[in-house]
Amino acid sequence: MGSARDGSGRVRRFALTVAEGPRAGHGWESAGDRSTVGSHPSNDVVVDDPTVSRFHCEVWMDPDGGARVRDLESRNGTTVDGLRIKEAWLRDGSTVRLGRTVLRFRVGREANVLPISDRTELGSLQGVSVAMRTVFAQLERAAQSDATVLVEGETGTGKEGAAGAIHSESTRKDGPFVVVDCGAIPENLLESELFGHERGAFTGADSRRIGAFEEASGGTIFLDEIGELPAELQPKLLRALEQRQVRRVGGNVHQTVDVRVVAATNRDLRAEVNAGRFRSDLYFRLAVLKITLPPLRARPEDIHLLAERILCAVGAKDAARERLLSPETIARLEHAAWPGNVRELKNYLERCLVFEGAPVEDEADSSLSQPDDGGIDLPFVEARRRALSAFEGRYVAALLGRNRGQPIAQAARVAGIDRNYLYRLMRRHGLKE
Repeated sequence: MGSARDGSGRVRRFALTVAEGPRAGHGWESAGDRSTVGSHPSNDVVVDDPTVSRFHCEVWMDPDGGARVRDLESRNGTTVDGLRIKEAWLRDGSTVRLGRTVLRFRVGREANVLPISDRTELGSLQGVSVAMRTVFAQLERAAQSDATVLVEGETGTGKEGAAGAIHSESTRKDGPFVVVDCGAIPENLLESELFGHERGAFTGADSRRIGAFEEASGGTIFLDEIGELPAELQPKLLRALEQRQVRRVGGNVHQTVDVRVVAATNRDLRAEVNAGRFRSDLYFRLAVLKITLPPLRARPEDIHLLAERILCAVGAKDAARERLLSPETIARLEHAAWPGNVRELKNYLERCLVFEGAPVEDEADSSLSQPDDGGIDLPFVEARRRALSAFEGRYVAALLGRNRGQPIAQAARVAGIDRNYLYRLMRRHGLKE
């Protein structure tokens, strides 16, 4: 039987059966490569047990046939074969305890066929791997409707590119594509950014301002880092999604807007719902369609194509391209961890061009200097959090160093982020101008 890794778009089917607890003996079979488990009816596997969280855990099958489970910050935790876990591998016959319920995991003999696209490029996204071509198929399908889409993925995986692809492939492609970074705009200004304001609504509001929702009418609004949305704004966004109406700050009239909404986050909003930081009704409105972008380490076969496109885009000379696309260099890149994903790969290749070769492997180049098993003694989620935090710190430090003497706004433009967001990153990592 083929696997998704060999280009067939097939993943092994798996089953979960209640071994202990309510509805003992009841079972489910996977319809795709992953299933969510919890007490809420929207889950793939619904466990009717008050000790099970609304979104308790997620089980998925890797393209190479390995199965894993991840706890979604559940109230009572997830235990695999007697061990409390954040994320763990599953073997055929493993037991997964959720509260008072115990599920038994079984690997099936049959396979589920995942829809894959024939394309290797969609908008600004590229990939020959089945993982990316599966995403392309999902994006193409999403573009055919006006349903709200939630794009999930780690930092640097191309979430804005995915949103842009949905827009450019849709019937709204001739309309505006408006981007709002919910994590980069100060909380006291975000409501005005989204919904606009009337003259005199607050100090400094000297004239009426049209918000992003009205600006995007007839097109698509992309809400990046939606997991950062303040609690007090969540019900207002919910109304905009349900009614397609917005009210400007300081106004009394609701404006009707014709927009398609795409949101993105590097967090798991199901875990945020469990923790009480994100409204469950808003999550369901956002995740009508959900698309998860794979990290770069999960699609090493795309490294050569990505490196070639990046070097071409930055105008690398033939000699440099030949050196950096050599089989030895590509093999080395394929074995790197890349916590910053495609964005980090781009930064690395640009540094290679500056140094006219591979830069010295030092602390600023952790993806290639650290062994693949770095952090293996930590739970996966914690190891990933530390790696991403370290990447953020290195990136901002290098950005400030490269733009030394220039205004912060200039450094922010180089990085493609909002100035206020850059200030937040600097404070987070103890960096000064």
